[in-house]
Amino acid sequence: MSYALTQKGQVTLPKRVRDQLGVAPGEEVTFRLNDQGEMVVEKAGRTEPVERFAKWRGFFGPGLSTDEVMALTRGED
Repeated sequence: MSYALTQKGQVTLPKRVRDQLGVAPGEEVTFRLNDQGEMVVEKAGRTEPVERFAKWRGFFGPGLSTDEVMALTRGED
């Protein structure tokens, strides 16, 4: 995707990007270069990337241990 830069040096973030970042009008975003030289846009103050299902993490409790998952996949009781 590419977007036009205004004479004031501004770019409008598309709605789907704003929604994914969880930002609303008046909130701040930061721009930084990652190790690959790509520009990354983040909600200001965040230290971890926004994930689509982050709000559901832990919703159903801690989940199964690795040993429990392995036992299930092997058909062990």
